[in-house]
Amino acid sequence: MRTATKVLVPVGVTAAATLAVRETYRRALRTPVLTWGATPEEAAESLPGDELLEAADVVSTRAVTVDAPRAAVWPWLVQMGSGRAGAYTYDWIENLFGLGMRSADAIHPEWQNLEVGDVIPGKASLPDMRVEVLDPEHALVMRSEDGDWIWGFVLAEANGGTRLVSRNRIALREPSLGDRLGLAVMEPGSLVMERRMLLGIKERAERLAHEQLASAA
Repeated sequence: MRTATKVLVPVGVTAAATLAVRETYRRALRTPVLTWGATPEEAAESLPGDELLEAADVVSTRAVTVDAPRAAVWPWLVQMGSGRAGAYTYDWIENLFGLGMRSADAIHPEWQNLEVGDVIPGKASLPDMRVEVLDPEHALVMRSEDGDWIWGFVLAEANGGTRLVSRNRIALREPSLGDRLGLAVMEPGSLVMERRMLLGIKERAERLAHEQLASAA
């Protein structure tokens, strides 16, 4: 009995501590993590693609202001993907998971003709993504082949520049307690990668707009 008690007490303490960390994250940190850069209005509004997965367990809305017109932002979005232009984030981290990413610093004409129904191939843990919504210079929405992940980008004019909004909707099918606890790690991790991605697109689009203005002068 004493042996069982010695084993069960530490396990119980560890489980309680884990649940306490999860609850602290949920109450104090989850909203800022899932809505980095977005206004309350952007986080709350309905965006193209939301109807594709209404019952989502995880919804993130992250955004950045780009000092360039939508025409300078859009080409970077449509060429994203493994084996294409990458994701403009930390390639070395993504490639630790075998995703084969190499972020491009130029517009590639061969990847610009994206259409609804096209499938952007995944790799390793990254699923294939099918284009569901494509409204040039306004909205690009993709859905994973299993239907559990919707990833959309929306572009809106903002004082001569562009608001670039990224929304993820994810369904957890019959999630275990471990799956839900894992969100306290996965969600902040996704913020690190997506923040770098949004800033990477911003940097590239602003540079492209500057180069276009210079060439037109």
